Amino acid sequence: MKKSAAPDGESPSRLIDARIADLGDWRGRMLSHVRALIRQADPDVVEEWKWRGVPVWSHHGLICTGETYKGVVKLTFAKGASLEDPSGLFNASLEGNARRAIDLHEGDDIDEAAFKALIRAAVTLNGSSARKAK
Repeated sequence: MKKSAAPDGESPSRLIDARIADLGDWRGRMLSHVRALIRQADPDVVEEWKWRGVPVWSHHGLICTGETYKGVVKLTFAKGASLEDPSGLFNASLEGNARRAIDLHEGDDIDEAAFKALIRAAVTLNGSSARKAK
């Protein structure tokens, strides 16, 4: 896994580790779990820290963000509207032209195989977009 520098020079991976630890509840466990799934799906993923504290995973472009709110962990896929989602993981931001999101609540389980397939599809889409831009 590659790492991108955070604005303050701190490693984005360490900042994400700190966010997970600071949450100290189900949201931290959920964010840690989906982070592990992202890394399994794409060992070359780049972890970033953007927009004043949002974990971001990229590969040839943004894959998804991992925002945490009081009642939800939101995984927003930048090009989600262009991805096939046969398992129906996307359950939020469904009306937009580009993004789609997965909202995870306390006690939710995620279909790990389907989620990893979605990550790999996003990487493939980003790669095809990067090749077209050249």
